[in-house]
Amino acid sequence: MLFNSLPFLIFFPVVTILYFLLPHKYRWAWLLAASCFFYMFFKPIYIFILFFTIIIDYYAGIWIENAEGPKKKQYLAYSLVANIGVLAIFKYYNFINGNIDGLATLMGFKNPIPYLSILLPVGLSFHTFQAMSYTIEVYRGNQKAEKHFGIYSLYVMFYPQLVAGPIERPQNILHQFYEKHQFNFDNLKNGLLLISWGLFKKVVVADRLSMYVNSTFENLTVYKGFPLLWTMIFFTFQIYCDFSGYSDIALGTARVMGFDLMKNFNQPFLAVKLSDYWRRWHISLYSWFNDYLYNPIVIKYRDYGNWAIVLAIMVTFSLSGLWHGASWTFILWGTLHGVGLVFEALTKKKLVKIKKATNVFLFENVTRIITLLFLGFTFFIFRAHHFSEIVYFCKNIYKIDSNIIGNPIFSKLYFYLNFAFIFIIIISDNFFEKNWVNYMPFKDKINYTFIAFFFIFLSIYLFGIFEEQSFIYFQF
Repeated sequence: MLFNSLPFLIFFPVVTILYFLLPHKYRWAWLLAASCFFYMFFKPIYIFILFFTIIIDYYAGIWIENAEGPKKKQYLAYSLVANIGVLAIFKYYNFINGNIDGLATLMGFKNPIPYLSILLPVGLSFHTFQAMSYTIEVYRGNQKAEKHFGIYSLYVMFYPQLVAGPIERPQNILHQFYEKHQFNFDNLKNGLLLISWGLFKKVVVADRLSMYVNSTFENLTVYKGFPLLWTMIFFTFQIYCDFSGYSDIALGTARVMGFDLMKNFNQPFLAVKLSDYWRRWHISLYSWFNDYLYNPIVIKYRDYGNWAIVLAIMVTFSLSGLWHGASWTFILWGTLHGVGLVFEALTKKKLVKIKKATNVFLFENVTRIITLLFLGFTFFIFRAHHFSEIVYFCKNIYKIDSNIIGNPIFSKLYFYLNFAFIFIIIISDNFFEKNWVNYMPFKDKINYTFIAFFFIFLSIYLFGIFEEQSFIYFQF
């Protein structure tokens, strides 16, 4: 079920109202049933994949907690193999087989391994990583094994963040399913404001930008210069508004019921360097890789000094690219981010000296612009389907084209409107990160929350794209 759909407009209030009307002891069952219905709205059969991993990880957690010595690690391995195995079959099997097929053809052989006619279950990478974080945390002794099968199932399937995160940790969310949440007007107000802001990002900004981006990519070789630049800029903000819009709606729907989910974005385009950006963008995934992959590699190979950091960065971000999709363009995207972070880590001392020797304000804004240009280029790679599109972009981005807009079906008004919305997003995100009402004049006399609701819904009504376009990160 899409957050930007009519069924969700009915589903959300019904689920929430009944949640508060039901006795506390039945609420987990209601949320679990609602989450199952929510997921089955996409493709019902795939819920059995979730059931399979839930059953394995539920018992694995108990066995890990009760085991000692090698058995403890063995049970963890069973859990990880089951989760990664499901991910590998549905997401990477045909990709790996395709590469084997190409290599076999190159060597004059015929690949006997058949392809599988299967679709990728929605959000598989997200709930797989969330499930793995549970057994890892139980193994590390940071989380008690959950004995209530229904509560553990809800941990994996909680509908607000089921298909596109944030990727929660058991320490943050499991205990909240036991707490009795009373209806709270502030939770309702703040949650609905987050939901409306997320919808604005999605249907007004992201879906409108996607019209230009998709149109350009359909005939990419027709364009040179500025149209390619606009495509790069527009997709950078499209994917941000699409994904952060989903996260805002997820946090908002959970907030209305009294649940606090992990914040997933923190003004990423204000980052002054690449490492700063990755502390602001898709925070739940970055922290997952940091805790379960990067840090263990650094610790294991710490005797090698900087080489341990280089290895950890490159492995982490190459796998991060692969996590996003079974394609070499995604791997290239992740690898380039790894190279950028390695360069930053190895030149850290020199950059500090340069910063001290120059104007700090000027230095930070120059590095911010460089970071944004790097992000834009790598996001183009992220969006590209083939390496040929990336090569064409690199060869033609600098060429002058008299058609500054590009596709003739888009007017100047369309462009001005898009840039205005991008400016609004950059400015307004700062307000939503803070208790913004406190900064407004006459706050005791004027209901600024109501004004915000009014302008957000008016903008959605006037400028929204109501075609129920799927969220970009659903494909991961």
